[in-house]
Amino acid sequence: MKKLLLLCSISILMACNNRPEHRDNTIESKQGKQQVDSVENFGIVIHGGAGTILKENLSDSLEKAYKTKLEEAIRTGHEILANGGTAIEAVQRSINIMENSPLFNAGKGAVFTNAETNELDASIMDGKTLNAGAVAGVTTVKNPINLAWEVMENSEHVMLSGKGAEAFAKEQDIELVAPAYFYTDKRFKSLQRLKKRNSEKTELDHDDKKTAFTDPFIKNSKFGTVGCAALDKNGNLAAGTSTGGMTNKRWGRIGDAPIIGAGTYANNKTAAISSTGWGEFFIRGMAAYDISAMMEYKGLSLAEAAREVIQHKIPELGGNGGIIAIDHKGNVSMEFNTAGMYRATMNKSGDLKIGIYESEE
Repeated sequence: MKKLLLLCSISILMACNNRPEHRDNTIESKQGKQQVDSVENFGIVIHGGAGTILKENLSDSLEKAYKTKLEEAIRTGHEILANGGTAIEAVQRSINIMENSPLFNAGKGAVFTNAETNELDASIMDGKTLNAGAVAGVTTVKNPINLAWEVMENSEHVMLSGKGAEAFAKEQDIELVAPAYFYTDKRFKSLQRLKKRNSEKTELDHDDKKTAFTDPFIKNSKFGTVGCAALDKNGNLAAGTSTGGMTNKRWGRIGDAPIIGAGTYANNKTAAISSTGWGEFFIRGMAAYDISAMMEYKGLSLAEAAREVIQHKIPELGGNGGIIAIDHKGNVSMEFNTAGMYRATMNKSGDLKIGIYESEE
């Protein structure tokens, strides 16, 4: 009898032990699946500038060249993210591709100042830490976004400018080039045309200060910047922006691209944003941060916040342009109020979308 009772007790204990173990495994399995789903969510979006970009003004070959370079840039960043790399690295390397191309107003393709020089600006921001780095007015740094990263990672500062920034670049072994590296016939001729147009307007309409801002050619001298925003598998966001600034700029003018909150902003709570457009107005409206703030404090979606800033707030100030952004859930916005914006995006599934004109989705 004792043996029978002992066997029964052992059987009951084994049954009790087995049931919770099975239940725990099921819970762990579900949790594991949720973690995998979360980890696999990543994406990237880039821009190459906004403005009066009309199909009739681009030859088929030039349009193809832009789309090919946009694809190369975004695939570079997407591959980094797919392999488990950080959003910061994806942003930096994607921008490098565009900085090294004469097609865009950044790095190699930078526009000329009134003094016929090239002055470059860039910024980058980490959404996890809110750390950021920026440089302005550099003339010998091949890839300004790389120097902005060094400022963020290896200095106690956020922004460095001019000769000081270039001295820091030497200390960090950043690649430097002769100023002649940035020369392109296209950009130099654009400067000469703009100078001539400005001179003609000054002679004919010297009493009308608004004339310069109603001429399409002159207005477009303010556009042309590259940027990237990314979400990595760890849920971290990052954004970066790089530009040659405004054609014919003087007096050391600095636009929104290197200004954290105006040209670039990233916060893991909300989104990563890069701006392109008429910089003075993006600075006044703190456009990139404004999008994040409306998401955080008003509960707006990325699409709603971007639309409010780009379609209402910036135009009401008198400016125009666009943004690209990605939120902490992987949703993307490519909002602009101009005739076009060079842009591309890829999600975790590898779906690629490239656009130039307003009519393209």
